[in-house]
Amino acid sequence: MSKVFFTSDHHFGHKLIIDFESRPFSGVEEMNRTMIENWNSVVGEGDTVFHLGDFSFMNLEATTGIVSSLNGYKILILGNHDRGRSRKWWLEAGFDEVSEYPMIYKDFFFLSHEPMYMNKHMPYVNVHGHIHGQKYEGNNHFNICVEHWGYKPLSFEQIRDAVVVSEEG
Repeated sequence: MSKVFFTSDHHFGHKLIIDFESRPFSGVEEMNRTMIENWNSVVGEGDTVFHLGDFSFMNLEATTGIVSSLNGYKILILGNHDRGRSRKWWLEAGFDEVSEYPMIYKDFFFLSHEPMYMNKHMPYVNVHGHIHGQKYEGNNHFNICVEHWGYKPLSFEQIRDAVVVSEEG
C-alpha cells in the first residue's frame, strides 16, 4: 500500500546551509548523498512525497539527477529559494507536480513553505518548512524542515499522530 510523506528545505547543493544551520556534514557532497539515502530509506517507488519548498540550489542538470534518484511521486510547493525559477523549470527537473501556491491535503492539512497565520478557530494544521532553527509548532503548526527530522521525510501518519497528541496534551 502506498504512503504519503512530507518534507522541506533540503537545499541540495547549498554549501553555506551546512554552516548556517549547523548541519552535521563535512561538505555538500556528503550532505546531498546522505539526504538522498535518507529519503529513499523511508519512501518507496509507489509512495507520494510533498516537498514544501527550497529543494535545490543546483543547475537543471544536477537538480534533475537528484530528483530522478529520489523514490516516489514528487510534488513540489515552491519555496522562497525555488521561486527564482519557473514552474516549467521544476517540471523539467523531474517533479511530477509543481504548485506556486499552498495546498490543502485531506481537508485538514494546509501545506505551505512559510508558516501561515493560524488560530484555534481555523480548521487546519499548517504543515510548513522555512523555519530551520526552531520547530515553531503548536496545535495549528507543524514544521517539517529536514533539520528537525533526521533529514528524512515524515509520513502522513507520523504528522497526524503528532498533531493529535499535541491537541490532546
